[in-house]
Amino acid sequence: MTSSTFRTVPPTADVVIIGGGVMGVSTAFHLAEAGVRNIVVVERGELGCGSSGKPIGGVRAQFSDPLNIELGHRSLHAYRDFPHRPGADIRLDTVGYLFLLDTEQQAREFEVGVGIQNGLGVPSRMIGPDEAQRLCPYVSTDGLAAAAYSPTDGHARPGLVVQGYARAAARAGVTLATHTAVTGIDTAGDRVTGVHTSRGRIACATVVCTAGAWSARIGDMIGAHLPVRPVRRQLAFTEPLSPPAPRIPFTIDFTSTGYFHNSDDGLLVGLADPDEAEGFDTTWTPEWLELFRTAARRRAPALADLRTVAGWAGLYEVTPDHNALIGRSGEYANFLYAAGFSGHGFLQAPAVGEIMRDLYLEREPCTDVTPLSADRFRLGAGTRPEAHVV
Repeated sequence: MTSSTFRTVPPTADVVIIGGGVMGVSTAFHLAEAGVRNIVVVERGELGCGSSGKPIGGVRAQFSDPLNIELGHRSLHAYRDFPHRPGADIRLDTVGYLFLLDTEQQAREFEVGVGIQNGLGVPSRMIGPDEAQRLCPYVSTDGLAAAAYSPTDGHARPGLVVQGYARAAARAGVTLATHTAVTGIDTAGDRVTGVHTSRGRIACATVVCTAGAWSARIGDMIGAHLPVRPVRRQLAFTEPLSPPAPRIPFTIDFTSTGYFHNSDDGLLVGLADPDEAEGFDTTWTPEWLELFRTAARRRAPALADLRTVAGWAGLYEVTPDHNALIGRSGEYANFLYAAGFSGHGFLQAPAVGEIMRDLYLEREPCTDVTPLSADRFRLGAGTRPEAHVV
């Protein structure tokens, strides 16, 4: 890959993409594939060093909002085709997603979601407790009302996706300026004119913000309101299991948000701490594990006392309604953004990369993302509720 081991960045660019995570490199790949030249991706650390380097790797189309379903479904197709386009093994494991539901109310809400998903081509279905246990033997059926399952969902390796997109983009001539921090953005009238970095200024015709949890700071440089706040999420890996763990779906206890899936010789486990304060702290605290163990004792007792050998913390980039910000700034027509995915960025990245390409080229994207404009908060246009947030 072409990376900025040199001392300065290129003095000019047609497009500067701020943020070298999965959203940034997906956007760069799709732009370059469409023939756009002179693209620079600016990343303050290594590619994927932010939220993209530490997600749980889930890929799914099981959402309640039709727009999120479309983005997830389209991205699933792209991930299945990833070995051919752009050309990389991402260790995609199509084991399905299994949501465990404790109450009849949850079951009714998910049943509505399954109906919407089916109408958009997603083969999800509602199942009973016994079938859920057959799919995932760790599950206790005590108090389990129902489950929702989609066999085409699964998980992949985010780092391999970032590198796959980045290598293909670099082959197409994209400059990947790593270890390069953005320090300011110049504007003139209603246009962005340049990006200041720790390695020099880049005069540019378009800026795309894909800075994840740091996107609000980028928007603030030009007075563009991108309401994204960082919230720490933690997970852990069990020791190798003997006998080996069965091949199971990505399983989520919806009430507690506890989840687990296969990972190498053991399991990856996690849970969202409801009391986690916002902030950029990514310190992993082993004490957090007790939250998962408490949830597991109720829903998957065999997992409650498994030994863990490692763990890490990353950042969710959260918006007020837990839906993404995708669009074009109302103040600066050449400032585009894709941020605030609230834990769903990795699974939506292929589709969003296509959409950012189409917004740049001023052509109609695969789906209407106007409802995801950041202006929905400022103008009171209405938020988009998403029930399947974990």
